[in-house]
Amino acid sequence: MGVKPLRGREEGPEALFEEGQEHFWKTVIDTMMDGLLVVDVEGVILSVNQAMEHITGYTREELVGQPCTILKCHTCLDSVILGQKKECELFRRGFVRRRKCVMERKDGTPLPILKNAAILKDSRGKVVAGVENFTDLSEVEAKERVISHLRRELSHEPSYDPPVKSPDMMQLFISRLRQELNKEDSFHGIIGKSPVMVQLFILISSAAQSEAPVVIYGESGTGKELVAAAIHRLSPRHQGPFIKVNSAALNESLLESELFGHVKGAFTGADRTRVGRFEAANSGDIFLDEVGDLPMSTQAKLLWVLQEKVIEKVGDHAPIPVNVRVITATNKDLHRLMALGRFREDLYYRIGVIPIHLPPLRERREDIPLLVKAFIDRARRQTRKPLTGISDEAMNLLTSHDWPGNVRELINVIEYAFVLCLEGTIGPEHLPGLSREGGVQAHQPVAVGDLGQGIAAVERLDPEKLVGGGGAPRDRARPQRHSLDRDLVGHRQRGDRGHALAPGVPDLDLGGEAVPADLVGPGPG
Repeated sequence: MGVKPLRGREEGPEALFEEGQEHFWKTVIDTMMDGLLVVDVEGVILSVNQAMEHITGYTREELVGQPCTILKCHTCLDSVILGQKKECELFRRGFVRRRKCVMERKDGTPLPILKNAAILKDSRGKVVAGVENFTDLSEVEAKERVISHLRRELSHEPSYDPPVKSPDMMQLFISRLRQELNKEDSFHGIIGKSPVMVQLFILISSAAQSEAPVVIYGESGTGKELVAAAIHRLSPRHQGPFIKVNSAALNESLLESELFGHVKGAFTGADRTRVGRFEAANSGDIFLDEVGDLPMSTQAKLLWVLQEKVIEKVGDHAPIPVNVRVITATNKDLHRLMALGRFREDLYYRIGVIPIHLPPLRERREDIPLLVKAFIDRARRQTRKPLTGISDEAMNLLTSHDWPGNVRELINVIEYAFVLCLEGTIGPEHLPGLSREGGVQAHQPVAVGDLGQGIAAVERLDPEKLVGGGGAPRDRARPQRHSLDRDLVGHRQRGDRGHALAPGVPDLDLGGEAVPADLVGPGPG
């Protein structure tokens, strides 16, 4: 069939689908990633697209002209009417919406799919055909099947035969994750390439495809919030909101109002109706950090929300439906809290459908060089200091340290080293909080004499190296020198007090529960 020339108004995009431009429709349909099939009213296949050939293993020639029953979809419900004549449910109802079913590929293997279908009518309203769309769920179901196996391995439970029946699918899944890792040695901002982290990334990806609640266990500073964010980004809910709640940071009297909202006049000071965190997270995920710190009264209401999928605002009894997946995290032993009567056993089993255990940094020491490089690169861009890296001796100190504060502690140590090191490479002398035997030392302040030596070193530096490239070096160096002079005067005034911390040197507090970007890779340059 010849293609009609496009003229006048027909030269716009709307002309692509006018009569005589059928080949454009074919290109559009064959570009789709989902399988597409057209059948007549008798169920005979009239046309398929390339994706349908790919997911079923049949060629177009093998499918066209055959009854649709060749695909053996187990939920196609036929009813016998008018004697022995069969009529498909699609033509009986006029549509099929989000129907999960299993077809059979040409090689006989099962093909899980999600099916949508609709009837096609001519200009007189007569039904002439039906069109069906098939989404391949093979990879999603493979992820679901490996969740229990992976979580048991990460929990150090006794090994058992994995339930995965398709080794090829598992290898494909792992291969894609490795490709993601190789981009920047990170997985959605979580840095690591050790075996335990690769296995963790597989579990995160699998858990993200499930609607079941997830609980993340890990010591302080291991990156629980980053894992929760990765689960959200990888999930079908990624276009919805991701609402974070630190349960330990909220006052108990206001916690229920924060979580579920309140109506005007519910309590003193409630001058307007307020939307709670659960309602704000509708169609997305809510992350409840430090769930072990929830009071028992709030635990009971959280259990009710998980069971009934509805909330009630404080001061109101009208139920509000919510469609939210709950992700929780804790650094506490919930079994011990249950034994002490401080955590509900029924809530434990509700939130712990998919447990994820984050390894402490001391159990993945091979990732420390990657983390150190990432944090040095980030600090170099932020401070514009002319540092070239870290010495082997200093790196050995870092890899032998036990890191009770995990990655958060490592971030603080690198930032502290950037304060002490003015140029060249970071050495052991810039890591005063670490012993050469790998043990933990008390925090060592910077002596006044050391600061004086550092100031002398600054004065010998090239101003361009001190303040970074771009612009006028002299103009940029001047305010830094003035600030340096003021700091020196302050220290000279305190010279008779012995040791004093240098201005801007953070005192490492590793016991805090706030979760910064624990495992984040280098920030934008």
